[in-house]
Parts: sequence; C-alpha cells; structure tokens
Amino acid sequence: MTTIAHPTSTTTAARAGRRARIATRAGWVLTAALALFLAFDFATKLLQVQAVADATVQMGFPAATVPVIGATLLVCTVLWVIPRTTIIGAVALTGYLGGAVCAQLRLEADLFSTMLFPVYFGVLIWAATLLRSPATRALVKAGR
Repeated sequence: MTTIAHPTSTTTAARAGRRARIATRAGWVLTAALALFLAFDFATKLLQVQAVADATVQMGFPAATVPVIGATLLVCTVLWVIPRTTIIGAVALTGYLGGAVCAQLRLEADLFSTMLFPVYFGVLIWAATLLRSPATRALVKAGR
C-alpha cells in the first residue's frame, strides 16, 4: 500500500524560515541602496558643495545650517543602519524627512514630484526596516 505524503509542520517551518531569510536579504539590499543615497546627501551637505548650499539658501535656510543638516542626517543614517538601533534611526529619519516635506510645503513645491519625494523615501526606509529585521516584523504581527 502506498502512503500519501502530507505536508508536515517541518516543511512549513522550513518554508517560513526560507521566506524570512529572503526577506532579510532583500531588506539589507534595499538598506544598502537607500544608505548610499543618504550618504551622498549628507556628504554633499558636510562638504558644503556650492549647489547644495545655494539650494538650501533658496529654501530659506541660512547657509551656516547646511553642515548642521548634513550632520543630523549622518547621525540618523548611522543609527538606522546599525541593527541594534535601527528603530531609533528609522524614527529619526522619519522626523528628518518630515522636516523636508515641511520645507517643500513652505515653498509650494510640486506635490507628486518634489514635495512627496521625502514621503516616498520614508516608506522605502520603513519597508527596508521591516524586511531586514525579524524582530520588527514580529512586533508588527503582534499588533494585529
């Protein structure tokens, strides 16, 4: 007599583990891409690239604030990339990006291209955070 194979809990657990590893890897790839963009952004501010300083002044901020803005972004990015402080960093980056939205709103910038770009970026930051951190995923699942 032939036995019919039934999926076991071991098979289900193996699939769940495989999905978790794929999600974690995808989260780290997305984190790397976003961190490179953020690194370019804070580096241009810390180095006080003339075009960046001019754009900041055009937005109504004094030129002296450019390195302060860059240092703030650097600290937020480092906190976000370090696994133990990723939630603190994600929250800090969300606040930083909220300030960017506020600055764009004050200038009456185009809604979908310029003003909402920090919002899109914030969504990607939280997506990367959720993907790369099993503890954060578990926290979100616990809140259901």
